[in-house]
Amino acid sequence: MIPPGFIGLVVILVAVIMVIASAVRILFEYERGVVFRFGRFSTVKGPGLRFIIPVVDKMKKVSLRTVAMDVPPQDVITKDNVSIKVNAVLYFRVLKPEKALIEVENYLYATSQLAQTSLRSILGQSELDELLVHRDEINAKLQTILDRQTDPWGVKISNVEIKHVDLPVEMQRVMARQAEAERERRAKVIHAQGELQASSTLAEAAGNIASQSGALQLRFLQTLTEVATEKNSTIIFPLPMDMIRPFLDPKEKD
Repeated sequence: MIPPGFIGLVVILVAVIMVIASAVRILFEYERGVVFRFGRFSTVKGPGLRFIIPVVDKMKKVSLRTVAMDVPPQDVITKDNVSIKVNAVLYFRVLKPEKALIEVENYLYATSQLAQTSLRSILGQSELDELLVHRDEINAKLQTILDRQTDPWGVKISNVEIKHVDLPVEMQRVMARQAEAERERRAKVIHAQGELQASSTLAEAAGNIASQSGALQLRFLQTLTEVATEKNSTIIFPLPMDMIRPFLDPKEKD
């Protein structure tokens, strides 16, 4: 038969263990514990083995790691009245855990909603070409606005990146035609520049040949040699008078 005193000792021992267990908290390196005493903010505890007063203290853990949050696709009408869908990714972290719990009910949900509304607002003030070309500037503007608005919550917005811009099919066709026209324009400009350089080089070569009396004859003979080696055929080629005049001069003298 179990003595009554033993049962009481076991009950006391279990109660002590439960009190100690409720007073001990373990925080990881990336966590901070916000302690509320009788419902009022008391202190913020760092990582390691921490103790709180049972019943009196309540501890809420807050992670300090950077959070990557997807911003769902938003319907946006740009400044030049083009309807598009835009999604983004948001990077942020908690700097002040006590504010993240006290100043806002759910800082994750609040930051997500704020990012969606800010995305629609900022892109609605930009034209489509600006959105496609100057995306880095828009990202920086979004980051500045969101960081300023989340600062009272103890949340730091480190980066905002627009991931994808979904254009209407009609706009995609227009942009494809525009890009094709731009490529044709560049090709024509390059071709014209090549023709200009070639004509300039030919004019310079013609000037050099004209300034040297024997240069034209050498070029003529070189052309004959090239034609003879390429095709085995009879070619009638007019000779310049300068080349046959020495043979005609003695007869004229006689």
